[in-house]
Amino acid sequence: MNLEKALDRLKEQGYKYTGKREMIVSLFAEEKRYLSAKDVLTHMQKEYPGVSFDTVYRNLSLFADLEILETTELEGEKKFRFSCSTPHHHHHLICMECGKTKHIHACPMEHLGTPFDEEFSVTGHKFEVYGYCADCKNNSKANV
Repeated sequence: MNLEKALDRLKEQGYKYTGKREMIVSLFAEEKRYLSAKDVLTHMQKEYPGVSFDTVYRNLSLFADLEILETTELEGEKKFRFSCSTPHHHHHLICMECGKTKHIHACPMEHLGTPFDEEFSVTGHKFEVYGYCADCKNNSKANV
């Protein structure tokens, strides 16, 4: 995903293009990592001091519903990042400190074979590995 594609998707789905929405999408285009709603709110308050947490969270949820953003949960908090534009199936390594991600090109589902019976139809799956990137390894949290 990139800024232009994200804004086009909003328009295609009939949503208004606003400065706030562009600012949110631009932030994710720049950051390339998972961000919390609070991170986004803090960034937006520089230009929009009256913006509320609810407004930010509603827009993040909308972007996730439109598959502009993908979500994960880190330490009990929902985090967001641009949806991957990688055309092939993959999973992620996620840094618990800074939110950076790296693709994993192997899929554990391939090793399961077909353990599912006719009463259960798999429609999707998600595999994430959490740890610390090289830049964050020396952080006190990473050394616990």
